Amino acid sequence: MATHTNIGSQKVNSASDIQKITPFLWFDTQAEEAADFYTSIFKNSKIKFVTKYSEAAAKASGMQKGSVMTVVFQIEGREFVAINGGPVFKISPVISFFVNCKSAEEIDELWKKLSQGGTTMMELGKYPFNEKYGWIEDKYGVSWQLILQERPQKITSCLMFTGANHKKAEEAINFYISIFRNSGILQLERYTAGQGPEGAIVHSRFQLNGEEFIAMDSHMPLAYEFSEAISLVVNCEDQSEIDHFWEKLSDGGDERAQQCGWLKDKYGVSWQIVPFELEEMLQNAGPEKAEKLMQNVIKMKKLDQMTLKKIYSNS
Repeated sequence: MATHTNIGSQKVNSASDIQKITPFLWFDTQAEEAADFYTSIFKNSKIKFVTKYSEAAAKASGMQKGSVMTVVFQIEGREFVAINGGPVFKISPVISFFVNCKSAEEIDELWKKLSQGGTTMMELGKYPFNEKYGWIEDKYGVSWQLILQERPQKITSCLMFTGANHKKAEEAINFYISIFRNSGILQLERYTAGQGPEGAIVHSRFQLNGEEFIAMDSHMPLAYEFSEAISLVVNCEDQSEIDHFWEKLSDGGDERAQQCGWLKDKYGVSWQIVPFELEEMLQNAGPEKAEKLMQNVIKMKKLDQMTLKKIYSNS
């Protein structure tokens, strides 16, 4: 991250200023293109800033030094991060995004734009659970579930439990709400006999740190699994929070996936546990300081906030 392009200045003053949990989308080389596409479609949207590969990050990833690494953007007021990481991971429907729409016209307009070059997962139309709903996978592989309903949070991340994790949605929900503050189950609906796998979760809404999420078990076991293709970044206030989330979320997870602040939990969901200042440090640091920060991040498994702050302040 030796070079930074700022699009819309930003200053992070405290952890309360930022989104606690941020979706992180892995692309081959289309991060900028995808972010531009999404911000052109959704309202209350903007590109916040772009980072480029430093020498250390390029060497670790196999990407070209100076090429675009990440794009931080907002759509409907929700923050996302897109990365150009090469063809290592492929986005699948196991993590999708519900878009709560106020009108049928809004759904139609979004459907028209998101379906260009995409794949229909469930046709747009009327269903027993909603007057107008459709599930589309866009041309970049990201899945969107458009639904006619108003909620305070316009876009909601949805986890679908299938494959080896089929029928584990309820267990996972309880696991996550035991870890995050201000959390709880808002809605829990089960499949009935003849509808699907009886007793499994057909639809649920829950909160983590006051942010809404959706989880469900698939109608039947599918070949998809959770992967690093879409991860969830947890922005932490201090080292004690980093330690807490790292210890709790990694319990029973894949030890091999623990590096650079990334971990994979026991359900295969990928998380990035980072100090909230890291975004600002990398955005504002000069080339030499950013290079040193990245060299240290790459060496770490769990991130050490004090070490990173000392590098930022003193080098």
